[in-house]
Amino acid sequence: MQLIVDIQKQLPNYCLEVSFTIEGEALGILGSSGSGKSMTLRCLAGIDTPSSGTIVLNGQILYDSRKGINLPSRDRKVGFLFQNYALFPHLTVAQNVAYGLKGLSTSAIAGRVAAQLEQVKLVGLGDRYPHQLSGGQQQRVALARALATDPNVLLLDEPFSALDTHLRHELEKQLIKTLTHYQGITLFVSHNLEEAYRVCQKLLVLSYGKVVANGQKQAIFDRPGTLTVAQLTGCKNYSRIQQLDAHTIHALDWHCTLHTAEPASAHTHVGIRAHHLTFPEQPQSENTFPCWLVWTSETPHRMTLYLKLGQPPIDLDDYHLRAEVFKEKWERLQNRPSPWFVCIELLQLLLLKP
Repeated sequence: MQLIVDIQKQLPNYCLEVSFTIEGEALGILGSSGSGKSMTLRCLAGIDTPSSGTIVLNGQILYDSRKGINLPSRDRKVGFLFQNYALFPHLTVAQNVAYGLKGLSTSAIAGRVAAQLEQVKLVGLGDRYPHQLSGGQQQRVALARALATDPNVLLLDEPFSALDTHLRHELEKQLIKTLTHYQGITLFVSHNLEEAYRVCQKLLVLSYGKVVANGQKQAIFDRPGTLTVAQLTGCKNYSRIQQLDAHTIHALDWHCTLHTAEPASAHTHVGIRAHHLTFPEQPQSENTFPCWLVWTSETPHRMTLYLKLGQPPIDLDDYHLRAEVFKEKWERLQNRPSPWFVCIELLQLLLLKP
């Protein structure tokens, strides 16, 4: 199963230019609001039309501006799960799931619907209407409907965004299980970085309509390459740099000098992910500095620590770095006398271009 996309679409504020090839995998599409994520899916589904380019699925041309080919949505073998589910309120659950099934016998349609409802754990709810279901149940009906036609491509546009935390977790697990049996290609749009990472093998990162990263998810996290990609993949610590020699830089915004494993050349910034900062008891390794705790924020499992390097802070806004630690680590850290030591580990540094 192969999908080749090379499209352009003129939008009010920029031109969307998306090009990628994917084979039988789940591709997560990340980007800030308005970056072109949803429009990319709409063009693939045939809901919107690109200004130019090509879309080819398993050798079949779905869209080609030069050849004048633009298959209608119903002929593209694409399943689409919208952010707001888009269920038909006047149809039952079973009728919603069966909506896209054409040319099959009544018994074949009933069998397909029953199989899909079983897969999404909604057996016995086929006669209900959407308003009689919870948000999570409606989302599962929408997923069943998208999969019922046995599509070659499954498009998921922020499918969990309207759900509470517990439901998001449960339905994410359901989706991952469902995708293990799905033989087609999945494109998963999300603004939730960790969600996309758990669901997908590869990531495509968009910024103002342009592809700024595309590849295996771990490779993008380990080596984002540019400041934009680092920010869009959750890096919270970055600083402008001045190069002192091939392996030495001064982090202008952190007010410290750092050694690097790789030579800094055309790089303009340095970054480090919040969970990669460590807290040795003594400054025995490179890139270790005295630091003061400015303030903290917490989640049920983690603490975010706002740190000032070199000297005590003046106020709560006077900090350089954010570190994330599990609460078990925080229990050991919080009673240390000030200043602590923080290590910006050489092998975890991200050298970044503009």
